[in-house]
Amino acid sequence: MSEAQNAFRKRGKKHFFGAQHHAKRWRGSRELEVGMQGILITCSMNQRKCAAEAFNLLSEYADKLYGPEKFEEEAGECSEGENAKEEVDVEDALKKEVAQLRAGGGRQERRFQALDSGANNVIFIRTRNLESDKLVHHILSDLHATKKKKTRVILRMLPVTGTCKAFPEDMMRYMSTFLEPWFKKPNHATYQIAFKARNNSHNKRDDVIKAIAGLVGKLNPKNKVNLTQPDLTIILEVIKSVCCVSVVREYTRYRKYNLQEVVKDEEPKKEDAAKDAAKDGQGAATEPALAGGREALGKEEDAAAATQPALAGGSQAPEKEEDAAATQPALAGGSQAPEKEEDDAATQPALAGGSQAPEKEEDDAATQSAVVGGSAEEMQLAEEHLQEQSAMDDQQNKAEGDGE
Repeated sequence: MSEAQNAFRKRGKKHFFGAQHHAKRWRGSRELEVGMQGILITCSMNQRKCAAEAFNLLSEYADKLYGPEKFEEEAGECSEGENAKEEVDVEDALKKEVAQLRAGGGRQERRFQALDSGANNVIFIRTRNLESDKLVHHILSDLHATKKKKTRVILRMLPVTGTCKAFPEDMMRYMSTFLEPWFKKPNHATYQIAFKARNNSHNKRDDVIKAIAGLVGKLNPKNKVNLTQPDLTIILEVIKSVCCVSVVREYTRYRKYNLQEVVKDEEPKKEDAAKDAAKDGQGAATEPALAGGREALGKEEDAAAATQPALAGGSQAPEKEEDAAATQPALAGGSQAPEKEEDDAATQPALAGGSQAPEKEEDDAATQSAVVGGSAEEMQLAEEHLQEQSAMDDQQNKAEGDGE
């Protein structure tokens, strides 16, 4: 194996990953830091395209509000004639190049500059010499009025008018002065708080919202919370160790500053609501008919219950036993109810076949004379006549026997 191959094999990781290491250090100087102002833009899995759309959209509306962007001329730029006259000197050439690079650094500070936010699918665009909250509000109001979709990747666009360290003490200290223009006496308004934390576990949502609400209440007790239609919305976006803050208007009207939702038409929803109302009206109209049907069924059940006593061969209800006993003597065949025995005994002599009640024996003996053959006196006379006849027959027989 040759010496060149051995040298290639002995090269360390710094030789192969040195470029990436330098690139990472260079990227670190273009990250979101405390003290910056700009716009936070969220996207859907395509940050490079999102940055391109954001530059085009922001430049379009910024030119309308603030005019075209002007670039400063490079300081220390020399004409061709002067360069020709100067003697060729390496040291002078290096000095001029360094001066041009320093002067050129001011040229790169443009109106919009994309920085690394520190979170996935989030881009921070630093702004200079303009108010980011007014610019974003103007963009959303125009998109809401025209309903013209101008982006495909951008989701939300949130202005950042102040930044501080994302620690509870630093946040409270910064917010106490930051919120004064909107909420300190004599100013007051209804508000809500929108909090979001990315790559940060130091702050809990409920604790931060309670602390900010207490701070706003101290600035002016007339400030009230309204979660449906607030006048102002306090936005806190925490990314790593930086807290981005802004106060915006019409946050709920513009769909939480979502560019995809603000351009959607609301008329189909109204039509759906009208259809639902019509369905509810039809359902209300059919309910009385159903109620009438239920009433008719109830009446039919009552009528059927009234006609069932004649068909039911069983015993009657206890409270109707007295009346039923009077109408069913022929069918009962058994003993009558105690309270009706005296009246029924007179009407059932032929069917009963058994002994009569004790209290009716005297009356019944008079009615049975025809059946037995006569009254009691006549029967007694007949027995006496038979006895006399038998006695006479005995005497005659005895006399005949003595004569023999």
